[in-house]
Amino acid sequence: MSGHSKWATTKRQKAVVDAKRGALFTKIGNQIAIAARAGTDPAMNPSLAMVLDKARHANMPKANIERAIARAADKTAAALIEETYEAYGPAGVGIIIEVATDNKNRTMPEVRNTLSKNGGRMADPGSVMFQFERKGMIFTPNKGEDVLMQALEAGAEDATEEDDGIEIITAASDLMKVRQALVDAGVEVASAELKYIANNAVPVEGEDEEKVEKLLDAIDDLDDVVAVHTNAG
Repeated sequence: MSGHSKWATTKRQKAVVDAKRGALFTKIGNQIAIAARAGTDPAMNPSLAMVLDKARHANMPKANIERAIARAADKTAAALIEETYEAYGPAGVGIIIEVATDNKNRTMPEVRNTLSKNGGRMADPGSVMFQFERKGMIFTPNKGEDVLMQALEAGAEDATEEDDGIEIITAASDLMKVRQALVDAGVEVASAELKYIANNAVPVEGEDEEKVEKLLDAIDDLDDVVAVHTNAG
C-alpha cells in the first residue's frame, strides 16, 4: 500500500496558505457541522473530536468552530449532503473527491468543469474506487523513534517519518483508538481522519507531474470539496 505521496505533503503545506485566506476554515466548518450531527460533545463524539483536532491545528477561530457546531442543530440551515466523485487526471491517475454541499446541482458541475479545464474527466462509479482502500490517517508534527514506536504499539499498521512530522496509517476501524492512545501518551495530533489510500502509486514525473498538481490544486480550491485523494506517486 502506498500511504505517502508528494501530494499529501504538498497539501499540508498548502493548508497553511489556505488558512490565511479562510478557505480552509470553510472546509473544516463543513466537516464539523457534519460530525456534530452525531452529538455536539466531542467527549462523546469521537468523529467530532477528530475534526476539532484539525480545526485547532489550523488556528481556526473559536467563533467559527462554535458556529459550525451550532449549524448541526439549526433546523433553518440548509442541510449538508456528503457526496463522493471518482475521476481520472493527466497520465491516467485516479482521483477520489469528497464533497459536502447544500446544493449538489451546483457542486457536481463545478467539479466536472474544473476537471475538464485541467486535463481530467469524471469517471463511472467504482471504476477508480477499487484502486483504493479506506484507511485511517493520523499526522503528528512530533518526530523521533519514540513516537514511531508509540504509534505501532497503539495498533497502527504503519508509521513513516516525513520532513514535517510523522504520517501514521491505521485500519479504518482502529483510527479513533490509535488517535486516543497517542493523545493519552502526550503526542500532538494535528489531524486524524479517514482517507482513501491507493493500493499502488502511479509514477508521475516532469510535465505530467505539473499537470496533476495543477488539477489537484484546482479541485481542492473548490469551496464544497473537503478532501481529495489520488494514486499519483
